[in-house]
Amino acid sequence: MTGLIAFREIVLKVHSRCDLACDHCYVYEHADQSWRARPKVISAEAVAQTAFRLAEHAKDHALPSVTVILHGGEPLLAGPARLRLVCAEFTRALDGIAALDLRIHTNGLQLGTRYLDLFAEYDVKVGVSLDGDRVANDRHRRFADGRTSHPLVLEALGLLRSAPYRHLYQGLLCTVDVENDPVAVLDALTALEPPRIDFLLPHATWEAPPPRPAGVPDAYARWLLRAFDHWEAGGRPVPVRLFGSLLSTLRGGPSLTESLGLAPTDLVVVETDGSLEQVDSLKSAYEGAAATGFDVFGHSFDQVAAHPGVRARQLGLAGVSAQCRACPVVRSCGGGLYTHRYRAANGFDNPSVYCADLRELVDGVAGRTAGSETVAALAEPAELTAAQQDLTRMLLARLHDDLAGAGGEDWERAWETLSAVERAGRGLDAVLDHPYTRTWLLAVLEEVRQGRPDVAAAARRLAALAAAAVLRGRLDLPAAVPYRDGEVYLPTLGLLRIGAPGTDGRALLRTADRGHLVRDGRSEHRFGTAAGPRWQPVRGWDGVALEDLDPYRHCFSRPPRLRLGAAEAADWQGRLTAAWQLLHRTVPGLARQAAAGLTTVTPLAGGPRAGRGEAGRHGPGALGLPYSGGVRETALALLTGRRRARLRALTEVADLYALDGEWLHPAPWRERPVPVSRLLADVHEHVAAAAFRRAAGPDPAGGADPAGTPAGQVEAALDLLEGAAELTTTGRALVGELRGELKGAVG
Repeated sequence: MTGLIAFREIVLKVHSRCDLACDHCYVYEHADQSWRARPKVISAEAVAQTAFRLAEHAKDHALPSVTVILHGGEPLLAGPARLRLVCAEFTRALDGIAALDLRIHTNGLQLGTRYLDLFAEYDVKVGVSLDGDRVANDRHRRFADGRTSHPLVLEALGLLRSAPYRHLYQGLLCTVDVENDPVAVLDALTALEPPRIDFLLPHATWEAPPPRPAGVPDAYARWLLRAFDHWEAGGRPVPVRLFGSLLSTLRGGPSLTESLGLAPTDLVVVETDGSLEQVDSLKSAYEGAAATGFDVFGHSFDQVAAHPGVRARQLGLAGVSAQCRACPVVRSCGGGLYTHRYRAANGFDNPSVYCADLRELVDGVAGRTAGSETVAALAEPAELTAAQQDLTRMLLARLHDDLAGAGGEDWERAWETLSAVERAGRGLDAVLDHPYTRTWLLAVLEEVRQGRPDVAAAARRLAALAAAAVLRGRLDLPAAVPYRDGEVYLPTLGLLRIGAPGTDGRALLRTADRGHLVRDGRSEHRFGTAAGPRWQPVRGWDGVALEDLDPYRHCFSRPPRLRLGAAEAADWQGRLTAAWQLLHRTVPGLARQAAAGLTTVTPLAGGPRAGRGEAGRHGPGALGLPYSGGVRETALALLTGRRRARLRALTEVADLYALDGEWLHPAPWRERPVPVSRLLADVHEHVAAAAFRRAAGPDPAGGADPAGTPAGQVEAALDLLEGAAELTTTGRALVGELRGELKGAVG
């Protein structure tokens, strides 16, 4: 079964005829006419065998749930007795194996209490086909003698919406006709209060194209965009799956419908004679297009999953045409519905017959919603801080759950102290916001994932966090800390020497009138007021900590410097201050952006690397800077390092791209093509560097200033990004922001 799709949904044809004569129906009016040779009603044997096959498949693949959609023709023509048999048989077969989600798609003409009572008994959700108001619905959905079906469907919907049955109402399915008024159609459907509306493009292929009045190439996109605008203006009163899917994929999420997006199809069809077929819409392509040659009596669902036609629709991006793979909207449209790609000359290796409509629709929705979630709003320090605080707390809670009591007495005592600090309402945020708290959490969670956590070390760090929170909040709480090698680092506060080197033990910390007290056995010492043999505080200036003590600061590509001496710290402070002054004088906007949210700097060993600062595997607010850099190099390192950190923080709270790595893009400054994430990170940094170099001019001291990336190359990379299919609407907004910054930088 390796590599085979697991079918989570089956369409069960319980009746092969219909009581309407819709002229747009793919079952009766399109290329495949196999319905004529099939039984009208599914047999009891076919029902039982299908239920057995589905239960077998669900068990083999450990599926938590499966969906069975009763379909036709018109499924209600099978009658209440046969539908009861179907519901009972599948309920029995799936009991104890997988949850069963039963649904039915009907035209509603026969829908009365005898059916609805049955559906309420088995919790069968009901979807009804309706094309809008009476004028729209009568265009296609009529009886064979031309009579309207609209009043009867409304009557059925009134019953379905009534109190005893409302919970069964699943939604409305509407096939688009561009001759209808989209506003009137949407209003008519919305008035019926459906839980969801599905707009469906009429099935068509390159051999039988859809009708296009006046030859308008994007008529369906125009119709849907008018409906979208009305839906938006009305406050999105009802979920519309097509629109929801577009909004989801444009923001980097999954597709919500088979007709759009690159997700594999996990559906199989069972006909009234037990034949196993591919998705039903293929009947629009050619005679036998949906056939597999299998049936439930002699074949398993896994055999169907191995069928070449089924496997072709599991390939995602690799399964669409070359033209589609090169298109920037392919992640949202997915090449369109598989059936709609058919052309006799080359099968399904084509764009959709609705290609122009889909491109216009995706671009139209993207353009209309691009301003709803701006990069500037997401990048606000307060917004990022709140999101990152939530993320750190989530990681800490996850670690506590993962250890599940295995952390020992020190862990549990520290957890109780942290909980007490949180209840007190002060002291905790500062230690959780410490960037290297995130480094520690990620490191221990990775150890847990690999099955080798150092529980004792984790407990020591948690106890130190709890103690630091107690001391910062000046709380009257016990703060017991285990120490190792005679010392303990208290995050955000400093390094405390408690015992002799090589000794381990436990000490009790508490606040005092001046500083803090540490008790180790019978001895008690004061610390926290000034540096000394027992206490090395975290230093800093202008609200930014100089962090050269935290053992978890080893998260950069280069090793951090050891503790700076007093003279070294003063010298570095002078260079940093001069670097900030240079940035504020030359690129004040970018300087403010770089300074926002910066809480911690860590000196790194080694010489400067083209003036680059480093954002390591830590929480927001930290930056690693080369200690030996001059003023100009340090300024560039501050700017580029903070740009890198800003982009990372953005990607942690917003989806800027999806399917990263599916395409590789040429980068003018790199030898090999790179994923969109790398290209975006490079451009994000190069734009700021170009702005700085242009504004600062040559180094007046004659120092080395590494050559920057030419603005023309950055512009070319921005052009590539604008055409990248991976970018979400937020990602495209960021590219637009970068283009504006570059334009301001180069004039």
